[in-house]
Amino acid sequence: MNLMYYIVLAVALFGIGAAAVLTRRNAIVALLGVELMLNSCNLAFVTFSRMWGNIEGQVFAFFVMIVAAAEVVVGLAIVIALFNTHHSTSLDGANQLKN
Repeated sequence: MNLMYYIVLAVALFGIGAAAVLTRRNAIVALLGVELMLNSCNLAFVTFSRMWGNIEGQVFAFFVMIVAAAEVVVGLAIVIALFNTHHSTSLDGANQLKN
């Protein structure tokens, strides 16, 4: 199978994730869009790593997965705090969490 198909898939997934982040006002959907973008970058890293025959892309993808896991924990804590104060997960009221 041609490795360019994986790059096209990664670009498509990144576009879908970016559209979800930019158009949705729900915090959970926005976090899912960010996760989709991170996973598409991981797919591109692994594809380029395989294309060039080295392991650096796979190692970098592993570290991106670690950062994504930390982002999920922090993002979920923010969503829970937002829901406890506003009884909604809309991002419009997120600026009121400063107090």
